[in-house]
Amino acid sequence: MGSQSESQHIQQAGTAIPQLHILTYNVHKGYCAGNRRFMLDAMRERIAETGADIVFLQEIHGHAEKSARKRRRASYPDQPHFEYLADQSWPHYAYGRNAIYRKGDHGNAILSMHPFTRWENIDVALFPRSSRSILHGVIDIPGFDKPVHTLCVHLGLLERERRAQIRTLVERIEEHVPRDEPMIIAGDFNDWRMQAERHLRSDLGLRELFVKLTGRHARTFPVWAPVFPVDRIYYRGLKPVSCACLGEGSWRELSDHAALFGVFELSGH
Repeated sequence: MGSQSESQHIQQAGTAIPQLHILTYNVHKGYCAGNRRFMLDAMRERIAETGADIVFLQEIHGHAEKSARKRRRASYPDQPHFEYLADQSWPHYAYGRNAIYRKGDHGNAILSMHPFTRWENIDVALFPRSSRSILHGVIDIPGFDKPVHTLCVHLGLLERERRAQIRTLVERIEEHVPRDEPMIIAGDFNDWRMQAERHLRSDLGLRELFVKLTGRHARTFPVWAPVFPVDRIYYRGLKPVSCACLGEGSWRELSDHAALFGVFELSGH
């Protein structure tokens, strides 16, 4: 999978159809599984190599005060970690804090090659010690006549939390995303019991990329022996082209989650 700086195009019946490449990744605050090593440098390299147009990140630091031990690590950045990952590849980004503590904060981020027209972070926390949010960004794609809605999610660990958060997600989409505008929802759903699928499919007409193309959800956690299909890519108003679960090779040494990569055609432009 080579590095790409622009949306790719394929030829179909003599017409160029623009494609949108997306990646979703729970980066585990920049640490490998077990928190033994800080891996943000390697994560930035691997993410950039995918050539994704839009990147959905979970558990990414905004502000993070450095301890003396961290300051000794030359690779620990002074800037917000989502900006460090964006680097030269994604000039546009949005960040929504969903956990704030004495020495910093972390949350969800969306990195984009294309500009946001607006974005909003929606607090969906039920408990003070389990801060969660939904980051909703609207992106203009050059040459495409409709905005693309992008929602980055990280839902709670408890089923009670997730039920309430999915209701909020459904309400958000029903009220703020017109049916004729394309949408991608990606992130860590923590939904190993598959409860989100019914609501997102029946209430909103969404499809999950890996289920559509492979017949099953991708297993992404834990990355060294993936059992749980907690990371997802849902979509509406786009044509799925391909998908890949990135958890082998060098990816396996990074976060405790595998990353998910997907390609869509922007039809109806």
